[in-house]
Amino acid sequence: MTTLLTPGPVHETESPRHSPMLPTWAPRAVFASALVVLLGLYASGVGGVRSVLAAWVVCLVLPVWSAAVEGRRKAVDRLVTVLVTSSFGLALFPLVSILWTVISKGAPVLSAEFFSYSMRNVVGEGGGVYHAIIGTLLITAAAAVISVPIGLLTSIFLVEYGEGGRLARWIRFLVDVMTGIPSIVAGLFAYALFVILVGPGVRMGIGGAVALSVLMIPVVVRSCEEMLKLVPNELREASYALGVPKWRTVLKVVLPTALAGIVTGITLAVARVIGETAPLLVIAGLSDSANFDLFNDRMATLPVFAYSAVTSPGVPPGPSIDRAWGAALVLLMIVMLLNLIARLVSHFFSPKGDR
Repeated sequence: MTTLLTPGPVHETESPRHSPMLPTWAPRAVFASALVVLLGLYASGVGGVRSVLAAWVVCLVLPVWSAAVEGRRKAVDRLVTVLVTSSFGLALFPLVSILWTVISKGAPVLSAEFFSYSMRNVVGEGGGVYHAIIGTLLITAAAAVISVPIGLLTSIFLVEYGEGGRLARWIRFLVDVMTGIPSIVAGLFAYALFVILVGPGVRMGIGGAVALSVLMIPVVVRSCEEMLKLVPNELREASYALGVPKWRTVLKVVLPTALAGIVTGITLAVARVIGETAPLLVIAGLSDSANFDLFNDRMATLPVFAYSAVTSPGVPPGPSIDRAWGAALVLLMIVMLLNLIARLVSHFFSPKGDR
């Protein structure tokens, strides 16, 4: 015979006592105080390093305050937060410094004349970077035309056809080696190649495109390979189950699925090589006039133009140095535009489920 157990009366338990905590505005107040100290000391003539150290010491008030109010455990957490935030700010400082320096010194140079005139017959003030912009765009476009088919087809072979094979392992090893090649070596390779084909003393834009393609191919291979690996195998198996051949599966299923990542990787590879100076200085040379022919004569580019303006400024040196900063800012704007295009392509061409 079973007996029913009835629960006894439920007694309300007292709510646990909350441990004391800092006000919610405490972290913001401490970081705002550190920023005020940083700006005040820097404006008063104290060096930048000393100002940053003083602001960081002010930030340490937060964990000390927390130890007095909240206890050791919460204080350690806030100390780690301060250290991580400080590390992020330290890593961000070079980028902010570069942007501020280039924009502040290059922006006053920008004008309609700067974008529409070359340096032909210009001495001293005046002139522009029209010829260098044309050379940069043409050489970079030619490098992309060379690199993208080779890199994309190589990545397709590594993922779809040679996975696990000895040849694929050797190709990956060579791609890794090419990734670490110094840019000057790529320029010397292109120069030696065109000396054999054309003759000594050769300088032409297509040589610069070949040199940049040597640097660009491994980046394209690696980025496209990773994007192709992200395509689910279920899509391939479903296509094979319908009797679709492998080449058509790659063309119609795999590549469209990975298109956003592939285009993003290619765009970032272009942005990586567009600022190279050493290989273009070796094989493409420098010119004061606009040259639209990649296969004939020297061709100016923005990096080489800025380098030449700084190393050989002429008399007086001021206008040439200003043009160098302006060329650096234009190059920076092009790189930022390429990154923006990569983001837009990644957004609009990604699968609908990933948006």
